[in-house]
Amino acid sequence: MDGKKGKLYGVGVGPGDPELLTLKALRLIGEADIIAVPGENPRESVAYKIAAKAYERMDEKALIAIPMPMTKEKEILEMAHREGTRRLQEKLDEGNTVVFLTLGDPTVYSTYLYVHKRIDELGYETEIVSGIPSFCAVSAKLNMGLVEKAEPLHVIPASYQVEDALKLPGTKVLMKAGRKIRSVREKLLELDEDGMMIENCGMPDEKIYRTVEEIPDTAGYYSLIIVKEKKHRES
Repeated sequence: MDGKKGKLYGVGVGPGDPELLTLKALRLIGEADIIAVPGENPRESVAYKIAAKAYERMDEKALIAIPMPMTKEKEILEMAHREGTRRLQEKLDEGNTVVFLTLGDPTVYSTYLYVHKRIDELGYETEIVSGIPSFCAVSAKLNMGLVEKAEPLHVIPASYQVEDALKLPGTKVLMKAGRKIRSVREKLLELDEDGMMIENCGMPDEKIYRTVEEIPDTAGYYSLIIVKEKKHRES
């Protein structure tokens, strides 16, 4: 190595359908020295599996696991982000180009951002590469637009309190509703909202629910609900 530090790319692979990877994402994956993947078992990662279906030589790539535990406990997350940063630093200091694969778009509720900010603050070269956001793919799959004319769009993490957010005008996107799906469904029914949900959009086990009543009491982590504002409510 000539002493030059490597560069970190945060690359969005889209929501699930490998055909939705961008040309830039495919190029960077091909050029990367190392592919970083969230989790302890890279080849079991959803992001890895999506990319591997689009890039035929993925099994030839060197992989590095970046721990990203599914928890809200600050101490556990802090330790994981510090360790992930250390692992990336090690590879960047060797002069490697590292591509970190992340679902959807890296700028939207992405775990990648936690290590991206740390690496960037340490002075390494970084770049975020957009992927198709899950809510755009879900809306397209439902064959409808998200917003029209002057309608506002609200993107809301459904794992937190959603009651006040549902009162906002326009279209509401409820992301990562999995664990809270039952309470979210009950609130939608209570407020008489029009909602549709797709679980695992673009993946082999995709499921579509076209009414609030159809939404089950349990759903996977990759479940997204679109709530459209009613145009004509009964007086």
